[in-house]
Amino acid sequence: MLTGISLLLALVFLGAFVWAAKSGQFEDDYTPSVRMLFDDPTSTKTEKSGDVSTKASPSNQSINQNPKQ
Repeated sequence: MLTGISLLLALVFLGAFVWAAKSGQFEDDYTPSVRMLFDDPTSTKTEKSGDVSTKASPSNQSINQNPKQ
């Protein structure tokens, strides 16, 4: 019984792999490896406009203070 369940599970994973390969999931293997080398135009826009998430909030400022003052 355990052998039958493991074979069924293996066939399910094989079917999922074949489906992914036929639907084009593995066609572009070059772009993801070099995507991090290019600038993201949306991140440069938010940095220039003064994004609130990059500024130090009062809770972040208390962490950076030296407690021995």
